[in-house]
Amino acid sequence: MTYQPGILEDIPLAARYLFFRLKPGSDPRPCLHALADITNGGDIVIGLGQTLLNAIGASIPGMATMPIFEGKGVATPSTPYALWCWLRGSDRGVLLHKARQVRSVLAPAFTLGRTCDAFKYAASLDLSGYEDGTENPKGEDAIDTLFLQSKNSALAGSSFVAVQIWEHDLDAFQAKTPQAQNDTFGRDRESNEELEDAPESAHVKRTAQESFEPEAFVVRRSMPWSNETQEGLVFVAFGHSFAAFETLLAHMVGADDGIVDGLFSFTQPVTGSYFWCPPVRDGKLNLAALS
Repeated sequence: MTYQPGILEDIPLAARYLFFRLKPGSDPRPCLHALADITNGGDIVIGLGQTLLNAIGASIPGMATMPIFEGKGVATPSTPYALWCWLRGSDRGVLLHKARQVRSVLAPAFTLGRTCDAFKYAASLDLSGYEDGTENPKGEDAIDTLFLQSKNSALAGSSFVAVQIWEHDLDAFQAKTPQAQNDTFGRDRESNEELEDAPESAHVKRTAQESFEPEAFVVRRSMPWSNETQEGLVFVAFGHSFAAFETLLAHMVGADDGIVDGLFSFTQPVTGSYFWCPPVRDGKLNLAALS
C-alpha cells in the first residue's frame, strides 16, 4: 500500500479536523518528520498546504491554492492553511488526546488556526437529512480517482484534497416545503432516488460528475459538524488532481451558465483550502518529495 489508508476507508463515527498555520521564520521540517513518526495515514490523515511547500522550497506538480469561485450573487472563500490533519475514530476522548499529541509535535513550527469536530449522522447523512456521497466511485474506480499514478515513488499513491467547511441555516431549509427540499437536492429524501423533473438548479444536476467532458469524478469523505450555536458539513473531496473539483464547484456557482446550485439557498462555505496528501512507505508517511 502506497496511499494513506484513511482516505479510502469508510467514514468514521467521529472526527476532529485540525488546520495549522506556519510560524514565521520557523523550519517546519523537523516537525513534519516527527509527525510522520506518529501516523501511518490511517487514524490520522495528513495534508500539506501550498504555503508550507513554498516555505521549504518543495514543488508538487498539480498543487495550488484554492481559488475563489464566483457566480451570480454567490462566492466561495479561499482560506489557505499550511497543514491539515483529519483525526478519525469512534471515541471523542481518544481523538482529543490524539489532537493534543499532534499539537505538541507541531508546536515548534506551527500554530493551530482552526479546529472542527465532526460526526457520522445515521447512514452518512447530511444534517438536512439527505444522503451524502451517493455518487462516489467504488472499488478500483475509487482508487483510480483518488491516487496519483507516477513512476516517482515519492509521488505515487499521493492524493489531493479540497476541504470546505459549509455552514447550514437549517431553519431556512426546514421552512421549505418537502417538495422544495427535494428540489434543492434533486433527490427524494426517503428513497434517495433522483427526481426526473428536478429543476436545473438541483444539486444532483449541478454536480452530475459523468456529464462533464472530461468526467469530473471525486471521492467525497464529508462529515456533519456542530458546535454550541452552528452546524453544517465539512466537505472533503479527494482526487488525483484538483481538476474535477474545480469543474464541479464552478458549475455549482453558475460561473458557466448563471444557474446557481440550490444548496446556496440554505448553506454556504466559510472556508476553502487545498492540500497534498503524501503517500506512505513502510507504514509511515513518505516525505521524500519534500527533499
